[in-house]
Amino acid sequence: MPKQVHLAAHFPGVNNTTVWSDPRAGSHIEFDSFVKLAQTAERAKFDFFFLAEGLRLREQGVQIYDLDVVGRPDTFTVLAALAAVTTHLGLAGTINSTFNEPYEVARQFASLDHLSDGRAAWNVVTSWDAFTGENFRRGGFLAEGDRYTRATQFLATAAELFDSWPADAVVADKTSGVFLRDGSVGGFQHTDQHFDIAGRFNVPRSPQGRPVILQAGDSDGGREFAAATADAIFSRHGTLVEGQKFYEDVKRRLPAYGRTRDSLKVLPAATFILGDTDADAQEKAAVVRRQQVSGATAIKLLEQLWNRDLSGYDPDGPLPEIDPDVSDSHIAKGRASVRMHRDPIATANEWRARAEAEKLSIRDLIVEVTNRQTFIGAPATVATEINDLVQQDAADGFILVPHVTPDGLDEFADTVVPLLQERGVFRTEYSGPTLRDHLGLEVPA
Repeated sequence: MPKQVHLAAHFPGVNNTTVWSDPRAGSHIEFDSFVKLAQTAERAKFDFFFLAEGLRLREQGVQIYDLDVVGRPDTFTVLAALAAVTTHLGLAGTINSTFNEPYEVARQFASLDHLSDGRAAWNVVTSWDAFTGENFRRGGFLAEGDRYTRATQFLATAAELFDSWPADAVVADKTSGVFLRDGSVGGFQHTDQHFDIAGRFNVPRSPQGRPVILQAGDSDGGREFAAATADAIFSRHGTLVEGQKFYEDVKRRLPAYGRTRDSLKVLPAATFILGDTDADAQEKAAVVRRQQVSGATAIKLLEQLWNRDLSGYDPDGPLPEIDPDVSDSHIAKGRASVRMHRDPIATANEWRARAEAEKLSIRDLIVEVTNRQTFIGAPATVATEINDLVQQDAADGFILVPHVTPDGLDEFADTVVPLLQERGVFRTEYSGPTLRDHLGLEVPA
């Protein structure tokens, strides 16, 4: 039997995948946009809707700029509202383990799981930077190396709270007058390096027992954290060779934690451009890339490597002759991409050499080096590529990021999904009511 493909829909907010200036694009904060994308995903029988979250808007040169300018509404508010307008679609939210507390987060997810009849998922993330922490009482207190230690203890504490109520604790027998089987339920006491709490959890056990746990770390610590605790890992490795390497590396870690290979799903993020033919899709993709990287955006992205104000440079001109500033002061605050350039001088020289050899302007170069498009082609081509990657163990499925919000998923739902269904690798109906049912995961004991 072929493996079944898992699909999820990512509501990204404004970033360098989204084309906010496209005439078809709508609001990234109005509720109708969330409803539209979620209901399209449910119509196509996707596993879940994935909501990213940022705890601070990105800034560059002490200014908020258009890659993030619309803001990010509260995750739980949006997902709770979506629970009322969907019936089967999983509802996954990104909640930070660095700047929250276990009791509050566990209570919110248990409530969401009840409100949605068992469709809640938690993407557990960490935060390393004091820039984000300035919004919180403990801003900047956590060393980068300690973030997964806190996350592991945070998740373990939350699990104790979820498990403090047995599934059969509530009797509610009106004849006998017995409401609780045991009035001592909900008790907890937890002390470790980061948390010292005790009391009673006030939400009975939810339909899934615990929310589905997602994790998005790519470092060795992040992969180990996922192998120990997560039900799915959100990966950035969407090609065959890199996907297979990541897939096998994560899966091989599972036995050490008493887990099987099927207990953790690997779900890379993926963009897509569809056309009537493969050539048509390639032409569309080239246009979309130019939309995603305007001249102003190209300069902003170049500044993140150069770590200098480059606003005086022409995006259609050559790269700066001056070298990047390698000091500890960063022009782009709170962006993980700053830390990805481990050797800015070497990267700048590579970019200069490529730009000279291929006669690329600043904007042309940034279009090339920031390319995120994963699947480009006619629907049949894309369906084949997705299925091949899943069957060859480069992924268990994909979290799709449309470049237009909220209507960008419609074409995929109407053309690619039916082809996957015809091949017998994607459901035609939901097999159960909960997200764990969709993903083939057991309810925790």
